[in-house]
Amino acid sequence: MDTVRNNSWLFLSILVFGFVMCSKPHHTIATDTISVGDSLSGDQTIISRNDRFVLGFFKPGTSQNYYIGIWYKFSVETVVWVANRDAPLLDSFSSKLTLQDGNLVLLSDFNNTPIWSTNLASSTLDTMEVVLGDDGNLVLRDRSNQNVVYWRSFDYPTDTLLPGGKLGFNKKTNQTQQLTSWRNQEDPATGFYGLKSNGTNQYFIYWNNSELFWNSGEWDEKSKSFGSVPDLRLNSIYNFSSFNFTFYNKSIISRFVMDLSGQMKQLTWSESMHNWTMYWVEPKRFCDVYGVCGPFGNCNQDTQKCECLPGFTPRSPTNWSLQDSSGGCVRSTPLQCGSKDVFSPIPTSKLPDNPQLSTEITSAEACKSACEAKCSCNAYNFDHQCQCWDGVIMNFNQLASPGRPATFYTRHAATEIRSPVPVSPAGVRKRNTLVLKISIPVFILVATIMGVLGYIYLFKRIKANKRGVLTELLKSKATYKDSPNTNMFDDGKTEGETQELQIFNLGCLTLATNNFCLKNKLGEGGFGLVYKGKLQNGQEIAVKRLSTNSEQGIEEFKNEVVLIYKLQHRNLVKLLGCCAEGKENMLIYEYMPKRSLDAFLFDPRNKAQLNWDKRFDIIGGIARGLLYLHRDSRLRVIHRDLKVSNILLDDNMTPKISDFGMARIFGGDQIIANTSRVVGTFGYMSPEYIMGGKFSEKSDVFSYGVLILEIVSGKRNNSFYSPEQPVNLLLHTWSLWNEVKWSEVVDEALGCSYSPSEVMKCVHIGLLCVQNRAIDRPTMAEVDTMLGSETGRPAPKEPPYSSPGSSDKSGFQPIHCSNNNFTITTVEGR
Repeated sequence: MDTVRNNSWLFLSILVFGFVMCSKPHHTIATDTISVGDSLSGDQTIISRNDRFVLGFFKPGTSQNYYIGIWYKFSVETVVWVANRDAPLLDSFSSKLTLQDGNLVLLSDFNNTPIWSTNLASSTLDTMEVVLGDDGNLVLRDRSNQNVVYWRSFDYPTDTLLPGGKLGFNKKTNQTQQLTSWRNQEDPATGFYGLKSNGTNQYFIYWNNSELFWNSGEWDEKSKSFGSVPDLRLNSIYNFSSFNFTFYNKSIISRFVMDLSGQMKQLTWSESMHNWTMYWVEPKRFCDVYGVCGPFGNCNQDTQKCECLPGFTPRSPTNWSLQDSSGGCVRSTPLQCGSKDVFSPIPTSKLPDNPQLSTEITSAEACKSACEAKCSCNAYNFDHQCQCWDGVIMNFNQLASPGRPATFYTRHAATEIRSPVPVSPAGVRKRNTLVLKISIPVFILVATIMGVLGYIYLFKRIKANKRGVLTELLKSKATYKDSPNTNMFDDGKTEGETQELQIFNLGCLTLATNNFCLKNKLGEGGFGLVYKGKLQNGQEIAVKRLSTNSEQGIEEFKNEVVLIYKLQHRNLVKLLGCCAEGKENMLIYEYMPKRSLDAFLFDPRNKAQLNWDKRFDIIGGIARGLLYLHRDSRLRVIHRDLKVSNILLDDNMTPKISDFGMARIFGGDQIIANTSRVVGTFGYMSPEYIMGGKFSEKSDVFSYGVLILEIVSGKRNNSFYSPEQPVNLLLHTWSLWNEVKWSEVVDEALGCSYSPSEVMKCVHIGLLCVQNRAIDRPTMAEVDTMLGSETGRPAPKEPPYSSPGSSDKSGFQPIHCSNNNFTITTVEGR
């Protein structure tokens, strides 16, 4: 009996011990090093000294396979390097990573077969060690002389480039360092997309290591940027030289990734939001990626997702759910060949790749017959010439661009179309008689009802146009992106807020803009184009046409409509009305003949028109407009996208703040708000907003400070850098201010024709507005007062982007990056 009891306790102890061991996520065996005689197995890991990177076994998602990899400690899903990406393991506890004969080796389950190795010449040195660096670089080196490095993971990247890493040809290892995407979210195996160099100072993205569809352009040492990607350049964010980059501020966590989508992305970690923010992507359009939807796939740019052509289904629904659509689609029903098949039309503005041309065929019917005669022909198109597609159809994009539409005919089995039930001739006559008896009265009834409803609709619409009331139109059904959709303003949030806004007829605006001719294009915003128009009464207008490909722009369009019509101030652009018909959503503004401020400020040909008096008046006008938004309007509005290009000028050069698509309304007692969607333009965004998503009146004050310094200097914030000591306009001005050389900030185009006291005042106020901590910045009321007086200005503190600053009471965080040409529009993570 005692033996049984003892065995029971022993069994229970083993069971409990096993449960505790299995429930532990990872166990660290050393700080950052694997020495000779050590090994990693199971849940054991090593961690870099800065506590940022981890090396160990991991399973991606729900996969049952194990891999040795490096990941960020704060997010196990963010893997930056994988050793055995193409040789997965089934069990981590029976496998181990160890030093063997001078190599770092991964030994497989049970039989100790080498699965992966650093593949160096064998060595018996017992002083070798493997160290996980603070930069995420795994290094095999000599412990007795740490400068002797035998192997580095940075020389063999997978899909991620970390700061300090480099892409190109490594002469020491004779290896081409390139990035290749994962196969899918749960499989780090070598995917279809790769970024690499061909031996020149430019980089290419390939599909399947063969089809080139994007290149960076040559690296220009003079401008320190790539020819086709000016965003990737030496600036105040990082020291960028070819594809080798480092951050000046080491606290910034960022990475470049060759994504599953075939796009190269730069992502930066936001500690406050616990998420990766995408700051840069190429190609910018998802559907510009070659083969992204695979054979017989249709790329939908609106949804940024892949679909199958009609009559096809995903080859692997599981892979599609893991964002791997490279396998494409297969037919739902096999073709029967010949006249038994049918063709379905699909409108498109971009036909698929690799058609076979038949110049001798001169009609659409003959083109169809030619395709019908070949069982391998899956589609055709006729537009002055016959094009047929044999075999797979690749890179079909139904909504690719606003080009000239074409019709693409895809082939289907006739059995996919439901056949009628055969009936006798007598039955046919009887059925036809019955159809006539029923259809004629129904037709008359429907026609009568439609006529009455049409009359009521037209009457109410004409009445609404005459009164300038939008309500009746907005309550009607509209279509957006070819799908029925109730009016965008009928959401319970904007009801009653658009009662007095004037509507414009789509035909009227088409006529006013000469069918939206490119010659009438005034500019281009984040969500569409702006055109000049002239109404029949001679009034000139500016028409902001929301892009039909911009799903994101709908909320901004609604926001701008319900905000601007309520705001009346001489320094705010005036909204005349809007148009909401079918797919079209447009805003109609007063026309500003001088266009935007940047057309004068940054163009050497037009700078002469901006003397100092006009610049000072513009600075004051913007301040009064912003003060009205913050304190004097019926709504407290935070603009969130104040920049030079959003300041319009009338005939008298009076500044008017425009583009309220990003604006937010604050409640009476509200001081600060948070957002998980960071929007705006680098160089103008406050540090607490970029890093923490926090915005307030002080966010606009920061942007206004940048504006002041740009108006005084005539230079963009991100135009100041040098290889030795990169700085931006804010730090450049701060340095000159401390050296009492503030006059050197002044635009050279002004010569000596300016007021020194006014310039010094503006530089002083600008530096006060761009201070790192929001709590230190003045309000717009204080700014307006300081502009009108000569005393009472406190000493400014150092702007951000140079060294870490401490958080203020509101939890604002410093940031050390700036790029005026960079607009953030989305937040995502892998």
